[in-house]
Amino acid sequence: MSIELKLSRINRVYRPSELVEGNIIVKSASSISHYGIRIAVDGSVNLQVRGGTAGVIETLVGAAKPISILRNKIVELRPAGKIASGTTEIPFSMHIRQPREDNLEKFYETFHGGNINIQYLVTVDISRGYLYKSLSTTMEFIVESDKGGFRIIGKMATQCSLSDPVSGELTVEASAVPISSIDIHLLRVESILLGEKIVTEKSVVQTTQIADGDVCHNMTLPIHVILPRLLTCPTVSAGPFSIEFKVVIVITFQSEVAKLHSKSDPTTPRLWLAMETLPLELVRTR
Repeated sequence: MSIELKLSRINRVYRPSELVEGNIIVKSASSISHYGIRIAVDGSVNLQVRGGTAGVIETLVGAAKPISILRNKIVELRPAGKIASGTTEIPFSMHIRQPREDNLEKFYETFHGGNINIQYLVTVDISRGYLYKSLSTTMEFIVESDKGGFRIIGKMATQCSLSDPVSGELTVEASAVPISSIDIHLLRVESILLGEKIVTEKSVVQTTQIADGDVCHNMTLPIHVILPRLLTCPTVSAGPFSIEFKVVIVITFQSEVAKLHSKSDPTTPRLWLAMETLPLELVRTR
């Protein structure tokens, strides 16, 4: 007796707005009774530290709980009954995201990394009561974002006089997930040569918010950042030290996860952020 899952697509790739379809194939030498056939879709982000990794990552991630994306959506395909002997194929179809379900921000693309795994699973279970072991099998399917999910264009000066503001513009052309805010972070990078090593420290010296809440698409947003006099100077690249500056454009998406980490470093890549870092050369013109 065996049970197998066969998805409708060979590559097993689906988008959040699509149906996961396929067949449950049961092979049995004799007919079997069951108490229901159910199929479930589950998605989660698992955070863990693998052997050899230590330090900051271990401190932050070691005790983190999995983040649920899909909370085990279950559909009953057949009520209690019998499966005939031989090979039986049972078709199934499930929504990854229910129509009108406003939770696009919870869907992340499938990813398998060293410390972070984003995984989606479909599981079928044939219950046979207390006297017999249930028949079950699980298969992973791949989730990719819906096409045209996110696109932002813009321009900004990368060389600026200390007496002038940093200027530019930004336009949100498309974003499937609602935006919470758009911020411009001025980053200071200080490096010191110690023997044969270069010690570098980065710090945010100023943050300017250019948008609060979801923004209208295809509307040009002006960038106008006044430089703090006491925290900036002309870019310096000397032998024993250097002082450089960067601009980090950070788009924060509306997400329940983001609310739990509101005080985290805004320049560190997160699942709920999109960011672009540009060099900024500061000069004294007068």
